[in-house]
Amino acid sequence: MIKTVATTPFNDQKMGTAGLRRKSKIVTQPNYIENFVQSIFNVMGDLSDKTLLLGGDGRFYNDIAIQKILKIAAANGLKKMVVAQNGFISTPAGSVVIRKYKLSGGFTLSASHNPGGPDGDFGLKYSNESGGQVSTSVTSQIEKAALSLTEYKILEAPDVDISHLGSFKLGDMEIEVIDGIKDYVAMMQNIFDFAALKKLAASGFTMRFDAMNAVTGPYAKEIFEKLIGFKEGSVVNFVPKPDFGGLHPDPNLVYAKELVDFMFSAQAADFGAANDGDGDRNMILGKGFFVTPNDSLAIITDNFKLIPYYAKGIYGVAKSAATSTAVERVAKAHGIGYYEVPTGWKYFVNLMDSQRITFCGEESFGTGSSHIREKDGIWAVLFWLSIIAATGKTVEQIAVEHWQKYGRSYYIRFDFEGVDTAVADRLMADLENKLPSLAGRSFGDLTIREAKPFVYHDPVDGSVTKNGLVIYFADGSRITYRLSGTGSSGATIRVYLERLQMKDILQNPLDMVTPLGRIALEIAEIPERTGKHQADVVT
Repeated sequence: MIKTVATTPFNDQKMGTAGLRRKSKIVTQPNYIENFVQSIFNVMGDLSDKTLLLGGDGRFYNDIAIQKILKIAAANGLKKMVVAQNGFISTPAGSVVIRKYKLSGGFTLSASHNPGGPDGDFGLKYSNESGGQVSTSVTSQIEKAALSLTEYKILEAPDVDISHLGSFKLGDMEIEVIDGIKDYVAMMQNIFDFAALKKLAASGFTMRFDAMNAVTGPYAKEIFEKLIGFKEGSVVNFVPKPDFGGLHPDPNLVYAKELVDFMFSAQAADFGAANDGDGDRNMILGKGFFVTPNDSLAIITDNFKLIPYYAKGIYGVAKSAATSTAVERVAKAHGIGYYEVPTGWKYFVNLMDSQRITFCGEESFGTGSSHIREKDGIWAVLFWLSIIAATGKTVEQIAVEHWQKYGRSYYIRFDFEGVDTAVADRLMADLENKLPSLAGRSFGDLTIREAKPFVYHDPVDGSVTKNGLVIYFADGSRITYRLSGTGSSGATIRVYLERLQMKDILQNPLDMVTPLGRIALEIAEIPERTGKHQADVVT
């Protein structure tokens, strides 16, 4: 029986760069999820010929939200919902399924790298038929629909059992429960030379993969231990948990401390890696050595010919504005296309769909390629293992030789979290007004060449996006300021520091960028305005 429920709008259902993310306590309010999902369906229009994917990273409230979404979809006349078994599917695997089976889009329940649990965060991503994020114009329509919503439809029915594979009906809607791992694994086997990777594992080469009690644990066990042959126990924290076992599933030097400590110990494996909550971010480590996401993107791009899937050539590469210029130098050397886009994976999708780029990445530990329309953590790990298998070199050797060839962009990001939104907005507005007066100003041996907002003109759809403020120095160094769109409360001011060195490549990164950090805080008046004299997170 279809029930129409009267409701009132919530004024905070504007989607960010990767969907809607809110505190679990907000999302569990009566009608919150129902309103948001109904607003999406209202924008989609006629659902009678559409098939969608549904799954997520297993975080708190996912199981309840999945049941709500199924019943709302059935009440709104959706033709078919493809559901991942037990509701578990990574973001990149979801993109694989949407593209392979030509679905109309899908819902991924995840707040990505944010913590989970009753006191953590909840998120919902809505993808289109490309398997990637919907455009800003669509998210604006959804926000408008949410603000004017007066009712939603829901099927009154018992909860659906999604623990077994198979097909059945919920009302008039067909439900197909699928294996959320199989199609993704098959694609990885198509891209990479698994025979070479098996030889690497058989040679005694060791790895440690930390799934951070998140969704890629089962994927990693299947790929790294079962198929490639790394010894049992190489994959740790592999059981997905609603609160991620108390871990903050963000693969960086701060939150992946267990893996970092291990890789910098006497017992370190030859190779270390981690993924985030929904499997789209990655961190790469060698013995006592950390690879920045900026360098990882550049090194992957420089070695594309080593991977069978890309051996015939790639179209080009793109990076987010905040990401270092390391990959730009590689693109020029290879004579391939190069683009700099705003933060948000959806900006890469246009470039992929128009065959302008093959690889892309963000400084926030996200790397991917046009095999799907999302960033892909396990893909990046397999790419690094493939480089090692082909060259016989260590992670550190690969990175150092890259710097010797292209120079090194010393790079660190400072995050000032939980800043009052009004304070953060005023800080950025005042800083933007100040930018024109900064050109020519010197701070010791660093002279500002230019300071301006970053403005992106999309070569595909002609849209114009402003994203962050950039200060360029005469020696190639940069400071970038940006407000993050991935938090669930308050604002995060992110300050990105890049110091370019062509010869002096083996210094401590923090020492190299500290002078830039002092300049960045002084120019933006961060301590005076926020009360924060040091960053909450340094990565």
